[in-house]
Amino acid sequence: MYGSLVNGESSFLFTDWPMISQYGGHILHGESSSNQEVHACLLLGLTDYRTFVGTKLNPLWEKFLVPSEDESAHCLHTANPLGNSAVVETADGKIIVLQRSNNVGEFAGHFMFPGGHPENHDLTATCVNEMVSQEMFDSIIREVVEEIGVPASSLSDPNFIGISQRVLNVRPAAFFYIKCRLQSAEIQHLYTNAQDGQTQLYAVAENDLGIMGHKMPGCHRGGLALYKLMNEVVKDA
Repeated sequence: MYGSLVNGESSFLFTDWPMISQYGGHILHGESSSNQEVHACLLLGLTDYRTFVGTKLNPLWEKFLVPSEDESAHCLHTANPLGNSAVVETADGKIIVLQRSNNVGEFAGHFMFPGGHPENHDLTATCVNEMVSQEMFDSIIREVVEEIGVPASSLSDPNFIGISQRVLNVRPAAFFYIKCRLQSAEIQHLYTNAQDGQTQLYAVAENDLGIMGHKMPGCHRGGLALYKLMNEVVKDA
């Protein structure tokens, strides 16, 4: 399975706040045919940080949800921004994990994969679809570069592996797999110059990730599960 991204039909309000991608669910193409490759199509719109803070980060976030199994209807009255995170594998087979500062508002001291939110700047009405779609892949490279300090030239193209959604405020995140051509020791050294605001970078063997998984936000535990599923699929291919 691989992912393709399209922009859903939405009305966009352009504000002075940074615009971020809004998740409206997904569609699988080719699922019923064993001879056709499956495509995951993400339905995306736009929202901003002000709406995000006022709905999904609101202590009363559950009040904004609509009882429905349809993702777009369930989160109709919320920002529902789509986060992004990357499982970064080093040249010596380690996985990069960051520990959040104890001074942040959300999940202080927890372990997370590098990531953030795709931000859409300088959008024009004639190419919104293309720009929102491309930003999904461009932004995760920027996040990895900023958070762990490696050069973009050391990273492979992002491979979209799935969507994970946490139970707390039902926030979705797109997860990618990225191969880094640097050794874990080199990344540890470069990390000292990163501007990520985290407290510690760990290069962890895949077998040891489960221990850290117990202290990850729900969507990152889901991302870890997606990474393991990807490896199982690759081994069986």
